[in-house]
Amino acid sequence: MPNEKEWSIQDIARSAGTTSRTLRHYGDIGLLEPSRVGGNGYRYYDQGALVRLQRILLLRELGLSLPAIGEVLEGEQDTTAALRTHLKWLEQERQRLGRQIESVRTTLKKTERGEQLMAAEVFDGFDHTKYEKEVTERWGADAYKQGDRWWKSLSAEDKKAHQQEQKDIAVAFGEARAKGLPVDGDEAQAITQRLYEWLRPAVRGVSKGYFAGLGQLYVDDPRYGQYDEKHGMGTAEYIRDAMAVYAERNLSE
Repeated sequence: MPNEKEWSIQDIARSAGTTSRTLRHYGDIGLLEPSRVGGNGYRYYDQGALVRLQRILLLRELGLSLPAIGEVLEGEQDTTAALRTHLKWLEQERQRLGRQIESVRTTLKKTERGEQLMAAEVFDGFDHTKYEKEVTERWGADAYKQGDRWWKSLSAEDKKAHQQEQKDIAVAFGEARAKGLPVDGDEAQAITQRLYEWLRPAVRGVSKGYFAGLGQLYVDDPRYGQYDEKHGMGTAEYIRDAMAVYAERNLSE
């Protein structure tokens, strides 16, 4: 249809809550190619591309890797049937979130009243194992079990502090990139050392390959694309490169 509406890559990235870099990466690996490329090199997407991106994002929510998503999309030629499957999953997720909301409400009320809490009420709807499949596929069952045991052993305050340290490290990387500091310089490597120390409690024996591979995820995985949005374009690549230098200098295979 010659008059079919199109959206620019910036419009799609903004609407989908992702980045232009992520969409370009999807195109480079054949997962989501633009419907056309303008004479100025700009990428444009039609309605079919929008639906395909929606399916990609939904499958990412299920924890599938990009190669696995590609296989699913190639195997599901019936878009309507695929969307019905996604809708069913979203409705189940909505029910789970509803249970979480009620769980927190119950906890809040009983805490305010000084009443006894019940574990079944406190944890209804929560699923701390949502990344079990992905971690197991990437680094083995032992890696997941170790990290899970360590996380469960932390107090609520320790968990909050650990999460805050990750945010602080990301800010430090963004500032170092903005200053133009070299990834192999003392300041960038000191930040990378913080990242390594942040990771160590959850992962036994962080190897060179593991650490460098994790760095590559900052570029390849759209969930890490948010680093560019929050801390400036190029931050994900900066972190990856700093981690590669650190791994080469300090870690063994």
